[in-house]
Amino acid sequence: MTISAHPELRPNWHNPIHLLAFGLGSGAAPKAPGTFGTLAAVPLYLLLQPLANLQYLVLVLLLFLLGIWLCGRTSRDLGVHDHGGIVWDEWVGFLLTMWMAPPGWYWLLAGFCLFRLFDILKPWPIGWLDRRVSGGLGIMLDDVLAGIFGLALIQLAAYLLV
Repeated sequence: MTISAHPELRPNWHNPIHLLAFGLGSGAAPKAPGTFGTLAAVPLYLLLQPLANLQYLVLVLLLFLLGIWLCGRTSRDLGVHDHGGIVWDEWVGFLLTMWMAPPGWYWLLAGFCLFRLFDILKPWPIGWLDRRVSGGLGIMLDDVLAGIFGLALIQLAAYLLV
């Protein structure tokens, strides 16, 4: 569902809640908003990367809790559950994938690709939960699980390769 095809589904860009839920506008991309939203999260990851592991994880948890409210509110405002342009959940899921990842662009690229793969394919239990949990928690939960799947593979690869 593209924003341009449904003008009634446009976020209010003057509303900071909509702006954040749409990943500072990255979710308004006409094609692949989730991918563009994840790409927009890369600079945030690079800023957070130097944090200690526990600080990073606590911050991601806080972003997750904030996201439940942001995404739920924006979804209600637009009248669409999990509007494709809402990408705050992609931000949190990607940041979770990258928790404790070794430094380097190849790890960043691997984390990006793994997170997008799990977010798009939604293997069990991601797709199952996505269909059964509604509201802001439902919007956030599938991406958090995709992030955990990506995290597990990044950590396994780091263990085996580093």
